[in-house]
Amino acid sequence: MQYFNLHTHVYTHQEDILELVNQYPQEFDADLPQYSIGIHPLFIDENRLESDFEIIGQKISLPECLAIGECGLDKRSETPFEIQLEVLERQFILAEKHQKAIVIHCVHAFQELVELKKKLKLTVPVVIHGFSKKEQLAKQLLDNGFYLSFGKNLLQNPELESVFILTPDSRFFLETDMIEEGIQEIYALAAKYKKITVAELQQIISNNFDAVFTNKQITK
Repeated sequence: MQYFNLHTHVYTHQEDILELVNQYPQEFDADLPQYSIGIHPLFIDENRLESDFEIIGQKISLPECLAIGECGLDKRSETPFEIQLEVLERQFILAEKHQKAIVIHCVHAFQELVELKKKLKLTVPVVIHGFSKKEQLAKQLLDNGFYLSFGKNLLQNPELESVFILTPDSRFFLETDMIEEGIQEIYALAAKYKKITVAELQQIISNNFDAVFTNKQITK
């Protein structure tokens, strides 16, 4: 593995990239070599929740499933916030039971996210995907044990450079999510910001991958 893409919706079949492809329960693709699976807060359907959780329960124990997610909290969602919290708590409990990492989508609900993590005393790694906020929030999340994953906003928002530099080498990942740019482009900019070579950055993220995704089977 030369590159690790923490969060993408498209599997690109590139030999040098390990891609954690996001899956939703009702659209599960068994051909993906590595994936995360979860219930997104914008796509909660109360009529099929139990069916969704049944599928997640079947897939989470498989070695190809590296994480639960993306799941999380989003105050833009039409789903009542209390139901979002209940759905997220159930996914957190599943992740803890199976010792799988968690990939988080969070909009305007970071305080509630931190409180839920504390309440459940989670021991599994929790990664905020697509982080784009300011240093103060980054520090709060890092102080509470979260990992941060950077993607399109690192490319598009120069102000995020200082936040990325602030993030310890042992606590970040990189991703493409749904953008057209490749993970190589994000690695190149990240290495420039950290004032290291791409090879050095690759080793840092490889170490982080080994630390976070401890229950894994890598296939191509």
